Amino acid sequence: MTIKPTLKYLPDFKIILVALLYYFFARVGYFLAFDNTTALPAWPPSGIAFALIILLGRSAWPGITIGALIANVMAFWNSPGLPPQTIITISSFIAIGHTLETLSGNFLMKVWIRDTYPFHHARNAFRFLFVTLLMCMIGAGIGTASLYFNQVILVSDVLKSAFSWWIGNVVGILLFTPFILAAARKQQFNFRMEKAVEVGIFSACVLCVYFLLQLDPFNSTVVRALPFLLIPFLLWLAFRFELLAAITGVLIASLVSIYYTIHHTGPFILEASYDSMLLLQIFIGVISISTIVLSATVKERFEAQRELKQFNENLEAMVENRTKELQSTNQELTKRNTELDNFVYSVSHDLRAPIASVLGLINLAKKDKDVTMKDIYLEKINSSALQQDNFIREILDQSRNSRLEVKKEEILFEPLIDDTFNQLRFATSTGKAVEKIIRIKQSKPFISDSWRLKVILNNIISNSIRYRNGKDPVIKVNVEIDEHVAKLEIEDNGKGIGEEHLDKVYKMFYRATDDGAGSGLGLYIVKEAMDKLNGSIKIESEVGRGTIVKLEIPEIC
Repeated sequence: MTIKPTLKYLPDFKIILVALLYYFFARVGYFLAFDNTTALPAWPPSGIAFALIILLGRSAWPGITIGALIANVMAFWNSPGLPPQTIITISSFIAIGHTLETLSGNFLMKVWIRDTYPFHHARNAFRFLFVTLLMCMIGAGIGTASLYFNQVILVSDVLKSAFSWWIGNVVGILLFTPFILAAARKQQFNFRMEKAVEVGIFSACVLCVYFLLQLDPFNSTVVRALPFLLIPFLLWLAFRFELLAAITGVLIASLVSIYYTIHHTGPFILEASYDSMLLLQIFIGVISISTIVLSATVKERFEAQRELKQFNENLEAMVENRTKELQSTNQELTKRNTELDNFVYSVSHDLRAPIASVLGLINLAKKDKDVTMKDIYLEKINSSALQQDNFIREILDQSRNSRLEVKKEEILFEPLIDDTFNQLRFATSTGKAVEKIIRIKQSKPFISDSWRLKVILNNIISNSIRYRNGKDPVIKVNVEIDEHVAKLEIEDNGKGIGEEHLDKVYKMFYRATDDGAGSGLGLYIVKEAMDKLNGSIKIESEVGRGTIVKLEIPEIC
């Protein structure tokens, strides 16, 4: 119940927050002014406003306008010779200039850098620097123009005032924007003894420089050399720690330098206050830019190393997975070799068995003088030869099915089935002839593989003939083309298959019965050929009543 009102007034809270922070840091900034000049070495509200717009969004811009307007009115209110109307006019234009400055910077961040935290990569860090230089021209230009047109400064002071204003805004952004953006990010503090020792060494080195400043023989020299002595420490922070630690060091060093300089102490004191301020600003700008760019470079290098490490770990995982796959493949090959050994054994056995039968029958025929028995021997020799021929054909069919690609042809099922029955009419020379009943519904050619269909029909119909009953054997073949699917049913009234064998008949060399002396390859070949055609097969059978084989074969597109 209390969430919706809070969300409703959230944009107002953001605007008020930005206005208060802008005004507060503006008052802080005025304490950094040099004597006898209105110029500031750094304008903190520029950096605060830029960071807040990036974090809170563009909708918070009225807060910048309000804060800047109030801060400038308060700053100019006690200026002698400026009427209230002029003060309000100048303050309004300066507030507009600071607002446009911040909004233009936010726009450039989105379209050019495309990252709300541009300190991950050195390229984006340099782009952030150029964005800062460009955006500050807007605020400095509008502010200086408002002072000139309201006759606060002379035409001879326009360039000097604009440059001082511009560089003060730049320094304010370089000091405060990275600090706030880095502080706003989720920080992870992992205590490590190595880092603790390094912090101790860093602190000891800073104390050594401080004690040198207290010694009279070294005081004047060390004070002059202090800007050069600070740079290694700041680079140390940038190289070894996160950006927050490094920019904090820069911020502290800059504020201390400004404090001592405006009190006429330190290495930046020159004859004119303006020259002292300019030298100080150059120093702050150099250490800020160097620290930001170096920190971004180190971060980029660290990310590259992390990605490389991750890549190596992924590569090792891929190698490990590949090794496991090779081991699995090796196991599969071992399994296949075992199956091949079994295949060779079964094939050699089934090939030799008919030959052994033929040789035995020939020896019996030689010894037996009875003519009737010789005819019996010849019939048995013929049966063994047919058995071997069928077995060799099945092996050849299996080999071709596994090697040959599926071929697209126009299929007419009526002549295909007739040819199959004609080839099988002499498959057995004994027993009553089989009655065939064929019904085909086909109005147009069907696209499929002719050879594989012949193999499928030949094996199924030959099984129906081989295992027919002895009284009235009937084989029914029904074919129906349903759109792009051929549905076939081959039904016989033969011996049938026991239910316990139905889920095993597709295995290589599996025989549901020894009656008929089949090779055990027929239905295995049918299943393999159906898989090649993306078809399905289903067998329904009952012992003593017959078998129905149902096939569904999709048309090849």
